Amino acid sequence: MPELKAIFWDQDGVIIDTQKDGHRVAFNKMFKETGYDFEWDVDTYGELLSISGGKERMRHYFTEKGIILEGIPEKDAELLLSLHKKKTAIFVEMIESGILPLRTGVKRFMQEAMQAGLRMGVCTTANERSANAIAKGMLGDIDFEFVLAGDVVSKKKPDPEIYLLALDRTGLSPDECIVMEDSRNGILAAKAAGLRAVATTNIYTEDEDLSDASIVVSSLGDPDGEKGVLKASTKPIEFDGVLHVDQIISFFAD
Repeated sequence: MPELKAIFWDQDGVIIDTQKDGHRVAFNKMFKETGYDFEWDVDTYGELLSISGGKERMRHYFTEKGIILEGIPEKDAELLLSLHKKKTAIFVEMIESGILPLRTGVKRFMQEAMQAGLRMGVCTTANERSANAIAKGMLGDIDFEFVLAGDVVSKKKPDPEIYLLALDRTGLSPDECIVMEDSRNGILAAKAAGLRAVATTNIYTEDEDLSDASIVVSSLGDPDGEKGVLKASTKPIEFDGVLHVDQIISFFAD
């Protein structure tokens, strides 16, 4: 098996646990400010996460609930884009204020990856502005080779397009890279691109079918903080609650 050379990171739910107390809250604040009389509770948003992309979730919800849009495809697209921009501005303010911390072990793991000489990039369906607020703001000292976000691809996860683009950017083969994901859609996208994956679960994905991931943990863990739980592995791995890059390199070398 070729040597591991790169890690592609999903963002929402992997780098930051953004969904329940981040994106959902920002959507609801935007809905209220723009005059809509509904909000997405935790369960509703969990169901909507099966659809990749914020604009796509709104379109699905509005259609399902019979909420009137303009009725003209171009006008509908403009409206959804406008709403999503307002939501993104609210979300970025939350990120920049420090309300949403990085997930346990993420920065440590990234620093280990840098020390090991691994290349890294971000592959997310999140809006480009919010992706950069995290990758270039909160993680400004981490050397990301690229940040692929938003509408950089025409098809979102579980379509493999974003991971195929990442492979094209690096010039590497799928067996030289791994993906860090949290959801079934993300794992399926990685698999379709020929990539192996490590999954870190969260409240919305802990019960999803992540069996196509090579390793599934509740978090990456920190030596002096929260420890992760090993949920599944395709082969034996020593895990004391903290997953290290050298373990990953060894795991995927065989």
